[in-house]
Amino acid sequence: MTTDALLVLEDGRTFRGDAYGAVGETFGEAVFSTGMTGYQETLTDPSYHRQVVVMTAPQIGNTGVNLEDLESSRIWVSGYVVREPSRIASNWRSTGSLDGALRDQGVVGISGIDTRALTRHLRDRGAMRVGIFSGDIPPDALERVLASPQMAGADLCGEVSTDEAYVVPAVGEKRFSVVALDLGIKANTPRMMSERGIDVHVLPASASADDIRAVGADGLFYSNGPGDPATYDVTVLQALLADGMPYFGICFGNQLFGRALGFGTYKLKYGHRGINQPVMDRTTGKVEVTAHNHGFAVDAPTDRPTATPFGEATVSHLCLNDDVVEGLELRRDGVLSAFSVQYHPEAAAGPHDAAYLFDRFCDLMESARA
Repeated sequence: MTTDALLVLEDGRTFRGDAYGAVGETFGEAVFSTGMTGYQETLTDPSYHRQVVVMTAPQIGNTGVNLEDLESSRIWVSGYVVREPSRIASNWRSTGSLDGALRDQGVVGISGIDTRALTRHLRDRGAMRVGIFSGDIPPDALERVLASPQMAGADLCGEVSTDEAYVVPAVGEKRFSVVALDLGIKANTPRMMSERGIDVHVLPASASADDIRAVGADGLFYSNGPGDPATYDVTVLQALLADGMPYFGICFGNQLFGRALGFGTYKLKYGHRGINQPVMDRTTGKVEVTAHNHGFAVDAPTDRPTATPFGEATVSHLCLNDDVVEGLELRRDGVLSAFSVQYHPEAAAGPHDAAYLFDRFCDLMESARA
């Protein structure tokens, strides 16, 4: 027997379906993900905090859930929307069903709706607030959605960051040490660095410049994360860029790098999400298939370099769908000193076209050491 559920967008459009996961109500920003696989990595990615994710793939849950594909210790999405939940979980690694995992962690979802129509609506109107209600559906559902917080202006990094510093040790011979600021870091990120001989010192988002300097690391890394980059103080990053510390940032770390260099950020109409976004690396001319989750972007000129207090900044990567800035580079006297990308080179789940960026970070630290 199914339980009725209702999805209500802030512009008043509604979709009726069946409860999926926990029964209750939830609110967040409605976004769609174009990934055809990797739903467990999406669900446990902290950068999806306070977002209701609509899956464009028609059937979700085929492989169940397992303990190996977690990107953090919990599910972070505030709600989940699928067209057709798989009736069985069929994978040799599966330890349970997706529905059961959502239910166990109190994540309210909805199934059985026309996700294609919902995605087309969001593509036309843009990402917006949404509520999912199941069980006893309140008569004032729309009013509750309109009273929920917006993503613009949301300061969320502190809600997903680690409370205590920890170290992910290098695999094999240690080559470098890096401070990784946890703004919503995924487990695969320090793993990919440790595989390259890096001791990764993961610090909370609240770490000061002196906290970071005290580690004595060879480089600084800013992770992905949720919320509006305009709410985050970039003076710590500016101080370390002034020190000349080699820097690599991804996603939220790209937006904060842009702000530290003096650029603005803005909210995209519906953002980039999923694992199939085309990006050109302008330094090599190669096109990469990349994984994304961002609703904000850096506002930087793409046709010329920009003088900053820390050196000359250029746009290094562009999204081929809409020309959104997808990467930045900083050079001092013509020598690369810092860089960032807007997408996810750690790519859990896939693709792996951008894994070379971790090698580029190693090259940057090697050059700085020399």
